[in-house]
Amino acid sequence: MRNSTFWIWTAVFVAVIFALSRVVTNDYFFFAAYLVLQYIVLATAWNILGGYTGYVNFGVAGFFAAGAYCSVVLHKIWGPPIPVLILVGGVVAGLIGLCMGYLTLRIRGVFFGIATLALAIVIQTFITNWDYVGGSRGVYIIRPAQAPLVGSYIQYLYLIMLAMAGLSVAIARTIEHSTLGYGLATVRDDEQSAEASGVPTLRLKLISTTLSGALMGMAGAPLPYYVTYLDPASGFNLSYAVNAIAMPLIGGTSMWLGPVIGALLLGTIQQWATVTISSALNLLIVGALLVFFVVVAPNGILGLWEVRRRRRA
Repeated sequence: MRNSTFWIWTAVFVAVIFALSRVVTNDYFFFAAYLVLQYIVLATAWNILGGYTGYVNFGVAGFFAAGAYCSVVLHKIWGPPIPVLILVGGVVAGLIGLCMGYLTLRIRGVFFGIATLALAIVIQTFITNWDYVGGSRGVYIIRPAQAPLVGSYIQYLYLIMLAMAGLSVAIARTIEHSTLGYGLATVRDDEQSAEASGVPTLRLKLISTTLSGALMGMAGAPLPYYVTYLDPASGFNLSYAVNAIAMPLIGGTSMWLGPVIGALLLGTIQQWATVTISSALNLLIVGALLVFFVVVAPNGILGLWEVRRRRRA
């Protein structure tokens, strides 16, 4: 019953968003909505490892940029459609996540976080010195003026990111209510006890890092066509890592809905601030909200709601 209700509400939400996109004619709506949906994918991907498993990943920008630069390489070689770029970017970033997990998952806590940050720095250094993808000077991507079905390419990118957001949320929810999710929860709560009980902790963690990295790479794959100019500074922007971590923490890491709430809240506020005040305030807004929720609601919005619900009961 719960599964059917979830899929019904998901279908209704996607249908409403799609219908809204057919009514709105302002291209900025699609630019802004694309970013918010992108952060839903990133926040959900981060939560699969950071929230479900308890391993904090500071290397979000590395996986995200890996997907973006895979698109650059394929664009220069072949120029395949966006769905193919997304698939390849996800595979490459997933393999990076698998390798990273195999090398680093025997450590945890701050040491694992430092290792993931180092991975992002290594990937950025490699990209910066790779002339084929533009190196430090960046690369221009000329996107088509028209897209299939919808006409406007910006609307096309928006719809693709909407589909990816729905896919990432469905994957996260499926994991949460599966044997894999319960196993990851035991790793998060007490890894040593889980190992002593026979839980294959390393295998579960490798699955988590692979899925998380793959979704981040898929989120980054359309980026070159969205910005049309990609350089290491934009591809490895600090805001990706900060937002991907802050959004689940603000929404709540215990459930699949937490990253969605956090991404919608923070993403919308950031886009409003960009238009009305300045884009320079984005990280300041994230920091202020993160401090506020750490003090007032350390378990996020969902945790605060759950506490109040229990008190009323």
